[in-house]
Amino acid sequence: MLFGQDRDSIRAVFVDAWRKHRARLPMQPLERLVAGVVERHPEYHAALESDEAPPDREYPPERGESNPFLHMGMHIALEEQLAAGRPAGLTEIYHALATRSGDAHQAEHRMIECLGEVLWRAQREGTMPDESAYLDCLRALVRR
Repeated sequence: MLFGQDRDSIRAVFVDAWRKHRARLPMQPLERLVAGVVERHPEYHAALESDEAPPDREYPPERGESNPFLHMGMHIALEEQLAAGRPAGLTEIYHALATRSGDAHQAEHRMIECLGEVLWRAQREGTMPDESAYLDCLRALVRR
């Protein structure tokens, strides 16, 4: 597991990494990765900086709310995939999307939609994520 096995410990990693970043404290490589993702999402800064933000807060999509921790976690998962060059072909797709849009962060957002879909299906079906379906979805983004 990347951060821990429960929601509160995962969320604490985001809050602590952002606190350290803002205070210019030394950070571990994972904390730097997390802080970099948080930095690119100013819309979530207040939630991470507030002493009143409960770690167990729900973000129900039916109320139009986006879960900042899930969203940023997907960015981290994608960055880890890109760093590892896995699955094969992912890096080329990323570069093609980033070049076309002129915005690497926007390219990540498009790719995260595919990652989220594949992870959702795997969870629903109780299977491993389908790498072929993931790559097919990503390739479709390039063709659009």
